[in-house]
Amino acid sequence: MSTYREGWKTLLDQLHQRNASAASMGGTAKVQKQHEKGRLTVRERITGICDSASFNEYGALAGGNHPGGQEKLAGDGLVGGTGRIDGRSFVVIAEDFTVKGGSIGHPNAAKRARLVRLALEQRIPLVLMLDGAGERAGNQGERYPNSPNDLQLVADLQGLVPVVALILGTSAGHGALTGIFADLIIMAEGSALFSAGPPLVKTALGVDATPEEIGGALMHTRISGVAHNLGKTEQDCFAMARYFLSLLPPQAGELLPECRDHPMAARRKVESLMDIIPPQVNQTYDMHRVLHELVDSESLLKLQPDYGGSIITAIARIGGIPCMLIANQPDIQAGAITRQCAEKASHFIGVADRFGLPLINLLDNPGVMPGPAAEKSGVLKAAGLMFQAQRRYRGKKIVVTLRKAFGFGSSVMGMNPWDRQIISLALPCVNLGGIPAIGGAEAARASKEEADHLKDIQSGAWIPADAMAFDKVIAPCDLRNELIEVLHL
Repeated sequence: MSTYREGWKTLLDQLHQRNASAASMGGTAKVQKQHEKGRLTVRERITGICDSASFNEYGALAGGNHPGGQEKLAGDGLVGGTGRIDGRSFVVIAEDFTVKGGSIGHPNAAKRARLVRLALEQRIPLVLMLDGAGERAGNQGERYPNSPNDLQLVADLQGLVPVVALILGTSAGHGALTGIFADLIIMAEGSALFSAGPPLVKTALGVDATPEEIGGALMHTRISGVAHNLGKTEQDCFAMARYFLSLLPPQAGELLPECRDHPMAARRKVESLMDIIPPQVNQTYDMHRVLHELVDSESLLKLQPDYGGSIITAIARIGGIPCMLIANQPDIQAGAITRQCAEKASHFIGVADRFGLPLINLLDNPGVMPGPAAEKSGVLKAAGLMFQAQRRYRGKKIVVTLRKAFGFGSSVMGMNPWDRQIISLALPCVNLGGIPAIGGAEAARASKEEADHLKDIQSGAWIPADAMAFDKVIAPCDLRNELIEVLHL
C-alpha cells in the first residue's frame, strides 16, 4: 500500500523550521540587546498579558518568503493573534523591536489590518503593544498588491469594543498613531511616543532632541495628556491593562462583569467619611481617601492620575458593579475645573457611555478656573466639551454633591436638575450658587445685607432640597449603601 508520509514529512519539517525562525525573532544578539535595555521581547510581553497557554498566533510566517528574494524577517516585525484575559478573548498586536526596529513592512501592514479587522468583525477587545519605528523606509521602492490601512479600522473600533494601547519602548509614526484611538493608553517608564523621531525632527527643524524630550512617558502623562497611565515596569502596565479590561464588557451593549455576591461588595456604613470631609467649605481634604472608603476594597484604578489633578478619574467596583468615577479634588486648586481636568474627564465619561459603565460624579468645586492663564489655556472650550459629554451620557448617572458646587462647575459635573440622573444625592453641608458667596457679592457690588443673605441661601441643603434640586439628603456614613441601592436597581 502506498504512503504519502515521506512527502508530508518534508513539508512538516519545512513548517517546523519556518515557525522556529519566526519564534527566534531578531536572533540571539538582538534579543540580548533588548534585554540589556531593560525591556522584554515581544513574545515575553504577550506571555505577560495573556492567560497561561492561551495565545493563538496569526501570521507567524509573514515576512518569511519575500517575493524579491530579500532577507527573511521573523513575523516581519510584528507578532499578533488572539489570547484570553481572565478567560475572555481578545486580539493582541505587538511590535517586535528586534526585527528591523519593529518597523512596518508590507506583510506587517497586512497582518495589522487582518487582526484589527478580526477584532472589528468578531467584536473582540483589542490590545496594542507598541515598540516600533513606524513605516519602513524601503516600502517606497516596492509594489505590493494589497495596501490595507489598519489606522482606519482602529478608528472604526472606537465605541464598539474596548481598546488598550501599551507603549513599552519607542513608538513612532504609524504605529504610534494607532495607539491614540485607545480607551486607555499606558506608557512604561522610559518609553516614548511621537509622530516623528529624532532624525526627522533634526532634518525638518534643525533641532537635536532625544526620544524622551520629544515624547517621553513622563511628559505625555503629566504635561501633554496624550497618555493616561504610567507603569513603573512592563509588568505594571500588563496588570493595569488586564484589570481595566476585566471591568468592561467585551463589546458595547453587553452586560457588565458584575460580582454582587463577592464579600468585598457587601453593604456597610462608612463612618470614617465624617473624619475625612470637613463640613466647612473653606477647609480642604483629599478626595482619594473618600474614594477608597466608598468603593469595594482594593478595586480602585486611578485613570490619568498625573494630569489635571483637580479632578480624579477612576474605575472601580461598588457593590460588585464596575463604575466610572469623576470626582473633584479639593486638595488641588480647591477642585476647580481646569482645561486639563476637563479634557480627561470628557474622555472617560465617553468611555463610560460607550460601554455602559454607571457614572458617579462626586462634586466639590468652586467652579471653572478663572483668570488670564486659565482663559488662555482654553478652559471654556474644554469645559464645554465636558458638559457635552455629560449631556450625551445615557447610562446610570449618579450625582453626589459633597460640599460646594458653583456656576458652570456644577453643570460640567452633571448636577443640572433632571439631567438624566438616576438619583441626585447631597450631604447636609452643601454650598451652592451661580457664583461663590465669598467674592460673588463683591463681583455683583452687593450691599453687606445682600451679601449676608446670599451667603445664607447658599449654605446648607435645605433650600435646594425643598425645590427638588436633590432627590435625597443623606448622612456621609450612608453614602456607600445609597450608591449600592441605586446601582442594584
